[in-house]
Order: sequence, then C-alpha cells, then structure tokens
Amino acid sequence: MTNSNDEFDLDDLKFALNDATPAPDADADAKSRNIALATKNFADIQGSRIAARHTPRPNKWTGVMTMLHTLTSRTGLTVTTAIVACGFMIGMPQGRDILNLAPTARLAQPTPPDAAVLDPAGSVSVAPALVDETTDDANVAALAEPVMEMAPAVVLSESSSREEADSAIGNPATAAPLSLTRAAPTNDLVAEGMALGQVVSAPEPNVAGIGELDTESFANDTPNPLKITTEEPVSTLSIDVDTAAYALIRSSLTAGQLPPADAVRIEEMINYFPYAYPAPDGQPFQPTINVFETPWNADTQLVHIGLQGEMPSIQDRPALNLVFLIDTSGSMESADKLPLLRQSFRLMLDNLAPEDEVAIVTYAGSTSIALQPTQASERTTILAALNALNAGGSTNGQGGLEQAYALAETMKTDGDVSRVILATDGDFNVGLSDPRGLQAYIEDKRDTGTYLSVLGFGRGNLQDATMQSLAQNGNGTAVYIDTLSEAQKVLVDNLTGALFPIANDVKIQVEFNPSTVAEYRLIGYETRALNREDFNNNAVDAGELGAGHTVTAIYEITPVGSPAQLSDPLRYQAAETTSDSDELGFLRLRYKLPGEAESRLIETAIPVFDRARPNQEASFAASIAGFGQLLRDNTYLGDWGWDDAIALANQNCGDDPFGYRTEAVQLMRLAQSLNN
Repeated sequence: MTNSNDEFDLDDLKFALNDATPAPDADADAKSRNIALATKNFADIQGSRIAARHTPRPNKWTGVMTMLHTLTSRTGLTVTTAIVACGFMIGMPQGRDILNLAPTARLAQPTPPDAAVLDPAGSVSVAPALVDETTDDANVAALAEPVMEMAPAVVLSESSSREEADSAIGNPATAAPLSLTRAAPTNDLVAEGMALGQVVSAPEPNVAGIGELDTESFANDTPNPLKITTEEPVSTLSIDVDTAAYALIRSSLTAGQLPPADAVRIEEMINYFPYAYPAPDGQPFQPTINVFETPWNADTQLVHIGLQGEMPSIQDRPALNLVFLIDTSGSMESADKLPLLRQSFRLMLDNLAPEDEVAIVTYAGSTSIALQPTQASERTTILAALNALNAGGSTNGQGGLEQAYALAETMKTDGDVSRVILATDGDFNVGLSDPRGLQAYIEDKRDTGTYLSVLGFGRGNLQDATMQSLAQNGNGTAVYIDTLSEAQKVLVDNLTGALFPIANDVKIQVEFNPSTVAEYRLIGYETRALNREDFNNNAVDAGELGAGHTVTAIYEITPVGSPAQLSDPLRYQAAETTSDSDELGFLRLRYKLPGEAESRLIETAIPVFDRARPNQEASFAASIAGFGQLLRDNTYLGDWGWDDAIALANQNCGDDPFGYRTEAVQLMRLAQSLNN
C-alpha cells in the first residue's frame, strides 16, 4: 500500500521529468531552440573561458552537513534524483553514467550552482557538470600546475536515512551498511561547481593527523643485539644530535596514542635534553665517562659516555647565511604545519644578528624565490614575505632543493656559515622522492660547505625516512616541531647549537676488554652504526656537533663472571687475557674542524666499575633510556617497569629551568596509562 507522502514524491518526480524533457509533439521551433541552447551550454563547459589554476583544498564540511541534512529526506532525495536524471539524459552524450567514468576523467571549468538555464520558452536545459577528458602524460605535463584530487566520493542512495548519512560522513569505514557507490576521483571543483546535493567526498583522518588511514613512515632498524666481546669487541657509530623522535613521541602520546615502535629512536630521546657535562678545555668538545649499576639489572652495568661542546661567545660567532626552504604544497595547509611554521620562524628571526642574511625559497608544484637575500635587520620585509605564503599544489622537493642550494651559493662570503633550513611535512611526491636518490643528491651538495637542517611539521603523512636521509647526509640535523614551545627550544634556546657547527664527522669507537666485559649492547643508535674500518676513513660521513651541544651514548655491559651473562663460553676458544685488567675498554673519538679534510683523534680509557653512585645527569639519561625501551623493546628490562622509570626520572630532574625533564615524567605517566 502506498501512503500519501509516497504519492506526493512520485508526482514531484513525474512533474520534474515531464517539465525538464520536451514532449515529442512539441512545437518544432521550441524544440530547435531547446537543442541549440543545450548544445551551447555544453560547448561553454567543454571549453573553459578561464585558464586552469590550482586552489588549495577547501574545507569540504563547511555547509555540507546542512546540505545533507536538508537533502537526505525522502522528498529531498526524490527532487535531487530528478535533477540528476535530467542532467544525465541531456548533458551526457549517449547516456554516459557519471559514476562509471574512467579514472582519468577530469572536471571541466565549473558552472555556477544555478547551472540549470531557463530559456524564454520555459524549457529547462541542464549543463553537464563533468566532461570525459581522458588525459595522457603529455596533456598532464602541459597543465600549468597539477590538479589536486579529492578522496573518492560517497553517493547516498534514496533509501539512506539522515542517521546513516551522518555515520557515513563521520567514518565511512565503519558506517552502517548503505547503498554506496564510489565515484571516480574528482577535484576541488566539485564543491564549487556541482549542484548535486547528495555527492559528498569521503573525509580525511583527523586526530592530530594521526589515524589508521595516514601514510607516515619512520626510519629505524631492529634494536641492537647483545654482542659477545670475544667475538666482536669493537663498536663504532656516528654521533646523533637529532631530536625529532622525542617530539614525535610526545605528539603521539598527547594525541592519546602510543607511538609506532619504529618512531622510537632512543638516542634521540636521550639527546633531546641538555646535560651539565664538564666544559671542554682547549678542544672543541670534552668526553666524560660514568660507569654504574644498571637500574633494571643489578648484575650488569651502564657505561655512560657524554660529550660537551664548547660554547663560543656571541661576539665571536660568524655571520649566518640562511635560506629558508619552505614546503607550500597542499598538504601544508593545516594549522600545525604552515601557520605554525610562520610563527616559528618569527621567533627565530628575533634572535638573528643584524648582519645575518635571510632568503626564502618556496616549493609546491613549482619553485619560486619568495624573498631575495635580505639582512635580518629588515624584519618587516622578511615578515611580509612569510605572511604571504599560502599552501597549494604538489610537492616538488627536488626543484626546491636545487633552487635553495643555488641561492645559498650566491650568498657565501669567506668566514660565513651557510645553511639551508628545509621546513616540510616530509612528503616529497615529485622529483627525487626516493630516500636513496635524495641521499646521493645531498652528498654531492654537502661538499660545497652549505649545511642542511630539516624541520618537520604536522602529522598524517610525515615521511620520517626522507627527513632523516636529508639531514644525515647534508651535514645537518633533523627536528620535529609540534608546538610553539618546541619552536622556542629549537630555534631560540638552541639557536647557536643548531646553526653553528664546531666539529664535523664526529665518530665514536669503543673497544671492550674481553677479560673484564663478557657481553655488551649499545642502547639506540641503530641507524647510526658504522663499520669498524669506517672510523679511520675520512671519506665516511658522520654527525656534526654544534656549539654548546651535548651528545650521550649508553652501553649496557655484562662483567665477566656475572650471573647475568646470557652466552656460554666456547669449548675450543682460549680465554682472552690482557694486562689492562683495570680497564673495561678504550674510547676513541674522531672529528674534523669545520673546513678541514683531515680528522683529529681523542683517546681515553674506560675505568672499571668503582661502585660510586652515578651523578644526576647520567642517572636521568638512564631513565630516558629505560623509557625508550619500555616504548619499543623491553627484552632486557626484566621486571623493571613504568613506575621504576618514573621514580628514577623524578629523583634526577635536578636543575630544570625550562621544565623539559618534568615534561618527560608526565609523558611517562601518560604512556603508562595508555599502555595499561
């Protein structure tokens, strides 16, 4: 039985169809006018009067919810179905179905929302919303800028309720079963030019950019294994002063999620914090060694190696030539990316010397110079250039790097420090998108003397592997900025350390004594491992140490005869003996002064465990090492858990003027709750 509402809906549909389609016996002149008008409308849409241009993706939800709520009633769906049916019959040649267009179909220039034109005779001609322009590579290359595509559209059927529509908008993957049809990908012009009320694009993930649909990737390796000293007594590594991993972990935890295991690089967590190590005397940096009982295993010991870089006076620092290479692609439009980047660079600008020079290069679908080299004293000019930046287009990282290095070359003068500062969400999808290709390119450029620092912004499509490859091979550092407070730490508090190198290619090599050390493992530094022979090879690149920077490396060792030893002695291998039984091992450091090609050597013995209580700095570093292992791999922690890590950090916060260590304790507590 049909109710009155259904009859009313059918009447509306019949009326719309009858009114939109000329009757077969209509006046011949009227019929000709209708055909001519429809043909004209079609031709106007087929050939745009306006040159193609890219616009950033609009906020798709502004007004869409209201539209859906209005049009997803049975009456609304009936009327819009009639309009769409008319459009398909008149606008699409040979009855082409818009939902089955080939994936390469592109949108023509949009018509206004009132695309249905009423001619003097009263007949309706509906202009086609889409034109099937199958493209090839040549046509794509001819476009002024790439066209950004939206997510696949979700079309609600007539039987869909308002609640079902809300569910589909909120989370298409978990929505209640609907009669859904995925349309071919379209672009932003759908929102501007189509008057088809029931077509809605699928949403993007939005939990601080972290969601099951994100495309993030992280650079890491399996945790370092336990080494048997008699078989492999030497450990060699490059120093690491990057801090990106710690800030990424904080971003995940404050968003209510435990970080991915591969995002946890323990050495970057440890080196995030400043430490009060003894100042160097007559050399660029000074090593300090502590040996103490391991907090999570009384039968093993920690060998804590700390490096303290010298801090030159502000008056003695050289002039800076900075090229800000800023990603302005469409993926940078969210508040935690380009807007935060602008604010961060404003903070940095206030701490530059008047004679320092700043230039800005932007890259998206194309590359441009947004600011020619300008003295830092011209603050108004630089800020105006920053404020004029807008996001839109694809991500031509290769072109941006080439332009930035070329511009930096023109700014060089003797004695200055030149640095490219790349600010991006890490998504390189045009040009050199492969980390290995980027590595080779940056290796060629670092010999020019221009350093490269990488600042990561935002979450969701962060390509950590790309950022790490760029920084490690460009004689620079990689950091992640998730808040303005982090920008303050990186670009203000640590400005000299971040921008002024005091030692290049710094390598650490430890030879353990097999008569005192049965086993050892390096905590972290998985992506910084070097071959033993790389230590004396001046052609092998390693990390840079900035002015005032500290570097920490921690080994867990098992003394000979300890019940904690996990490996059995070999039957046919003679026991190793040495006269240096009062040494656990020997530490060697290699480094180059900036501008020099030959390395210098520092050597010192590692004393045996003296059972003295470890100092506060070493103990706090150990608590962060435990924190990282709890997040990633707790194989060697035994029963030591979150409460122990929190207690150890709390006891050793010491002088914490900016609250970094206190924040770490709060993050441990949060991680414990999320883990439970």
